[in-house]
Amino acid sequence: MYDIERYHHAESVAHAVALLMEDDQARLLAGGTDVLIQLHHLNPRFRHIVDIHDLAELRGVTCNAHGAIRIGSGTTFSELIEHPLVQQHLPALAASAAVIAGPQIRNVATYGGNICNGATSADSACPSLIYEAELEIATPQGTRFTSINGFHTGPGKVALTAGEVLVAFHFKPENYRNKGAASFKYAMRDAMDISTIGCSVLCELDAGRFREIKLAFGVAAPTPVRCAHAEQAAAGQPLTRQTLAAIAEAVAQDVSPRTSWRAEKSFRLHLISTLTKRVIEQAVKQAGGEINE
Repeated sequence: MYDIERYHHAESVAHAVALLMEDDQARLLAGGTDVLIQLHHLNPRFRHIVDIHDLAELRGVTCNAHGAIRIGSGTTFSELIEHPLVQQHLPALAASAAVIAGPQIRNVATYGGNICNGATSADSACPSLIYEAELEIATPQGTRFTSINGFHTGPGKVALTAGEVLVAFHFKPENYRNKGAASFKYAMRDAMDISTIGCSVLCELDAGRFREIKLAFGVAAPTPVRCAHAEQAAAGQPLTRQTLAAIAEAVAQDVSPRTSWRAEKSFRLHLISTLTKRVIEQAVKQAGGEINE
């Protein structure tokens, strides 16, 4: 039994924005995998619902003539996993989508909902960070665009204001072409478990060296984070085990994991160091390179 006081079914994104402006207590319902749990527990903050789950303008994956990819925020994770554009150009996103919960959840959970929930454990956050997704957001004043970097502002918080709806994710071709990418999720159980640590890496190589890497971690800080010190430690360095060790050492300056009932801080730091090296090596292979001794 759900204790819903007000329910509105949005007929369009513009209608959803208007409904949100009419009711400052309203919450969006997309896939419902998080919101329905709150309703089940009779959370009073979820008694006013604006339903956007079947809006066609929020669904789908497209690519224009210049190679820019657009993914609607209401696209499900099953759709991401199966779409050839995502498989070919955004493999780290496809890999992260494939380890979200089980197939029943992936069939209904949406990319936008996973990001807007604001959880540091959101599996799609790290690949979104390394691909530097640009977010298309509908507002009462029109459409605005903002980077995924900085969108997470705290535990369970994102940079959306009253009446705003995340419409789509945009990926520029220069952020995925001629690069290798990989993602890995460490969880205590293989299925239906929240991430203990999540990691995504994007790398570009040049003559046996790292031209650039982009490294992101989830559950390593209050929000998903890019690792600036680790990225700087890789720039221009040779593809060697020594370089991997230096990057793994530098990443400690970028993260601040905590102890929880899922894992001790010391264990998470060990995982972060280990995954840094492992996932970078996978990304290097995807880019056609090889780590040398």
